[in-house]
Amino acid sequence: MVFNSFSFLIFFIVVFFAYFFVFKKTAKMQNRLILLASYFFYGYADWRMLPLLLIATLLFYSLGIAIAKNNSKNEKMASRLTTLSVVLGVGILLYFKYLNFFVESFAALFNSFGLHTNISTFNIIMPIGVSFFTFKLISYAVEIHRERIEPSKDIVEFATYIAFFPTILSGPIDRPNKFIPQLQKKREFDYNLAVDGCRQILWGLFTKMVIADNIAKITDAAWNNIGEQTGAQLLYVALLYPIQMYTDFDGYSNMAIGVGKILNIKITRNFNHPYVARNVAEYWRRWHMSLTSWLTDYVFSPLNIAFREYGKTGLIFAIIINMILVGLWHGANWTFGVFGLYHGLLFVPLILSGSFMKKKKLGENTYGLPMLQDFLKMISTYLLVAIGHLIFRAENISQVGEYFSQMASTSIISFGSIYGKNLFFFCIFILILEWIQRDKEYVLQITDSKYFKNVYLRWSLYMCITWSCMYCFFTMDKSEFIYFQF
Repeated sequence: MVFNSFSFLIFFIVVFFAYFFVFKKTAKMQNRLILLASYFFYGYADWRMLPLLLIATLLFYSLGIAIAKNNSKNEKMASRLTTLSVVLGVGILLYFKYLNFFVESFAALFNSFGLHTNISTFNIIMPIGVSFFTFKLISYAVEIHRERIEPSKDIVEFATYIAFFPTILSGPIDRPNKFIPQLQKKREFDYNLAVDGCRQILWGLFTKMVIADNIAKITDAAWNNIGEQTGAQLLYVALLYPIQMYTDFDGYSNMAIGVGKILNIKITRNFNHPYVARNVAEYWRRWHMSLTSWLTDYVFSPLNIAFREYGKTGLIFAIIINMILVGLWHGANWTFGVFGLYHGLLFVPLILSGSFMKKKKLGENTYGLPMLQDFLKMISTYLLVAIGHLIFRAENISQVGEYFSQMASTSIISFGSIYGKNLFFFCIFILILEWIQRDKEYVLQITDSKYFKNVYLRWSLYMCITWSCMYCFFTMDKSEFIYFQF
């Protein structure tokens, strides 16, 4: 059940009316409804994984209470329980997501030395959204140990946080510090927040269905037949794919956040117009923010403290390790590790030059456009990100080499038949809108924008976007959200 489907629309309408009209008396009643809806939503995707979600939730709920009890009485035991929680969370990820990958890798390594093995992979079903809900479980235990939050005394409340249906499949990754307190009070219908949520859902539907799904036709066709493409065609695809990644994942995040707003529950922001970034550090502060902030708090910061006596060298090592983990979080493939390493290495010049932590406000010239120096930095950052996305998209390392080799061939000057050329200019228009609305949470948040003061202009834009979404919904095959596989 995906957001851009009739089944979800019917599901959400039922939840909405039950939430605000039937179960409206207390927060506990609302939480019970949301939990029931969340388990139904998750079970609809894959009912076989419901026992794992339930057992993990009960286990971490108990661990949270035990950690809190021992924080003041027995610090050593509290630390051990927290370590156990982290090991269990990581263990769930390693088993369901990476075990077969390690088995295959070791078998290949032994075979390369002529040591043939009878090792075989296991028939493991990877739970959808496992990367997201395990990070919620881990952060909950760690935050209790750090005494930043109190453990939840209500199992329904905690389970609702873990399984909240808008975010369980593909994030964002909400922190318990901000999310659980919202569940402890009754939520009233907020008209203005709900309208804002509807606009955000509309923008998410547009970016996913109209932009990402149309780009997917081009990129998938090229990647399926790399050898038959000209260098110019592959270059075109390389420039389009970052837009596909962004509009697909940001589209899902906007829909999830919008659904939360309608229910008067605020979900953490996941993107902040990443393609106005002027260097890779700024890019990662704007891209998949819930993941990068999570890893910054629980991986990079401890590593940076551990390595601080080594100065910039220690900082470089901490960044590279962190970025490799960012890459591997996405899946069990060496391409993701190389993707993370590549981005980690891009931080090195920033660290050596001392500009790693500098945050300079974006400026604009008299025409409302970025300053030339900033604009050139945006383009160079985009190109560097595009190279990394090619590594990310490839099925294996050899395919990366094949893609770059074919793209760099003499056929780079032979454009041939490039499908969807008009789509590229449409993407440029979207990036211009991103620039114009860079101070807003999402592009369609235009009611107080100086560029959309005219009410007729605003509603014309709403209607065009709605029509585009409906046209694509009824005439195009839907492609799955990219981040469902992570």
